[in-house]
Amino acid sequence: MAPVDVGQRQLDAYNARDLERFAAAYSDSVQLFRLPATEPMISNKRELVDLYSMRVFNNPGLHAEIFNRIVLGNKVIDHERVSGLRGDAFESVAVYEVTDGLIQRVWFFNPT
Repeated sequence: MAPVDVGQRQLDAYNARDLERFAAAYSDSVQLFRLPATEPMISNKRELVDLYSMRVFNNPGLHAEIFNRIVLGNKVIDHERVSGLRGDAFESVAVYEVTDGLIQRVWFFNPT
């Protein structure tokens, strides 16, 4: 599966709050970073599932809208607007590194 298709698959599952389909887009050893931190906030799929089931997918107004998507090799870079997660909607950039059809690493850039 092409990296752009993996990125879209996880976005569609995110917006549907479909945890099983969402988690299926990620490798077992996925790492998520919230920059500027250098240590991952999530270091495996179990932690990803726990976080998204308890703190993300339980928000009924959750939705991410892509403003711009860039694909560069195995990286998918999304500039998005996220609503329903906390207070007002906010913009974010997510960089997804895809290897063998699964997301291996994600870097989130959020406004300060």
